[in-house]
Amino acid sequence: MPIHDWTRVDAGLFHAFHHDWITGLAAALNAGALPADYYALPEQSIRGPVPDVLTLQLPPGGGRPASRAAAGFAVATAPPQARVVRRAEEQIYARKADHVAVRHRHGQIVAVIEIVSPGNKASAHALRTFVEKAASYLSDEIHLLVVDLFPPGRRDPQGIHKAIWGEFVEEDFELPADRPLTVASYDAGPPPVAYVESVGVGDVLPPMPIFLKPGFYVPAPLEESYQRTWNDFFPDPLKGLLEGPNVDRREG
Repeated sequence: MPIHDWTRVDAGLFHAFHHDWITGLAAALNAGALPADYYALPEQSIRGPVPDVLTLQLPPGGGRPASRAAAGFAVATAPPQARVVRRAEEQIYARKADHVAVRHRHGQIVAVIEIVSPGNKASAHALRTFVEKAASYLSDEIHLLVVDLFPPGRRDPQGIHKAIWGEFVEEDFELPADRPLTVASYDAGPPPVAYVESVGVGDVLPPMPIFLKPGFYVPAPLEESYQRTWNDFFPDPLKGLLEGPNVDRREG
């Protein structure tokens, strides 16, 4: 299913799609994409703004039967494939002896998936809040996957990855003009490593990694869950707004 041009419709329609997509993504992860002692929950509250999807690990004695084999791959033998790979030097990665493990009441949080919405870029404050939240996950050694299906704007002229990565490393980054959308996976390390794919309208979503431990990941079912959300949950009468001639039909 090719990526649609979500700039053609108002933010409310993407929000509706976004809501169903994160639910479907969590369901797909729980249907066999994650190892037996991990599970995903949509929109569960931890400290700070609410993330889209959390991946958690059951505590010892959590009681879940090991009904399926681990689906992860070791980066040492099968590194994730991405157009851009960036590693932050360990000396700039803040580590303290009084390390705090961030846990959820149902288990330990190991990864977060964030799907960027127009609201995340609606103001300088909103974008700053999103970027600081993303950086805080990595600083707390929580792995991160960010999907941004909106092109760079005046508040993120080099894209969402540059905004997040700039919290750790100052380096140039430019998205190709024909692939201005971003899917970025971050192994929190230490040191943190970024795997970045640039995509465009009409492309399929790449199988980006969700890291569960440093160097250990599962492929995220982004394309599968996007396609199912579009086919099964997005209202048919509205699909023409995104599949018809490329004219701006946003309200207002």
